[in-house]
Amino acid sequence: MKTAFILAGGGSLGAIQVGMLRALVDYGVQPDLVIGSSVGAINAARFAQEPNRKGVDALAGIWSGVRRRDVFRVSPVSGLLRLVGLGSGRDGLLDPSGLRRLLEKNLWMQRLEESPVPLAVVATDLHSGELVMLDRGPVIPAILASAAIPGVFPPIEIEGRRLIDGGVAANTPVAVARSLGADRVVVLPTGNACAPTEAPRGPLAVSLQALNHLINAQLVQDVERLRHEVCLAVVPPVCHISVFVHDFSRTPEMIADAHASTLAWLESGGVDRCEIPEGLVVRPGARALPAA
Repeated sequence: MKTAFILAGGGSLGAIQVGMLRALVDYGVQPDLVIGSSVGAINAARFAQEPNRKGVDALAGIWSGVRRRDVFRVSPVSGLLRLVGLGSGRDGLLDPSGLRRLLEKNLWMQRLEESPVPLAVVATDLHSGELVMLDRGPVIPAILASAAIPGVFPPIEIEGRRLIDGGVAANTPVAVARSLGADRVVVLPTGNACAPTEAPRGPLAVSLQALNHLINAQLVQDVERLRHEVCLAVVPPVCHISVFVHDFSRTPEMIADAHASTLAWLESGGVDRCEIPEGLVVRPGARALPAA
């Protein structure tokens, strides 16, 4: 049976996937193929180049050292200029150079096809809206494209196409895994922030939260649509009520909680079941707006 790991997006909640990977490796579940989207593309690339406990521990170290300013560095003046189309990199509110430096520091492979475990990342064609699978070529531009949150980071041009966040077209590209020959797909979602007590504020927080809701809605749809074509095992995400998708302050706790919950899921036979975890489905209470 050919097994694919799919790592979905979700901003700082991507730390949860480190705990999931640690549990899967400890339990002896190994992928034949790794696919990532958005922040999941970053985790997928680092894991695929060293797909063992040592590699997962290194990934945990990376996450534990990351702060919001390392990835989402905001300058009020330059941000305002970009917002009105006058600054450099005007197609995005933020400069992706911080993320690029993080990738250059932690990835030894130069090209996607150099990965010890076959690796693919997905992005979205800004012009057509089509899903673009990248499994060959320079690795860092591919990851930057997959993680180019619309309006936050500028699109990345690859082979004449302007590419943005893979979560727009397919955050959990189950169909891609199937087309690459996977018989079993293990999805590592990040989940939601579990109805935080207050709404996110600021353009960055709002954009990330909105994309995260889109991501999770797509996951449920993909699983329902393709669950009869391939064995889908969705690792239950961890609920952290006080963590927004741009908050890196609770990383060690999220990794530890995800590791414990994923081990419990594995010991209950979860990897052999094809189902959507109850905690993944968001059921907000619907309230009618008062009449005008």
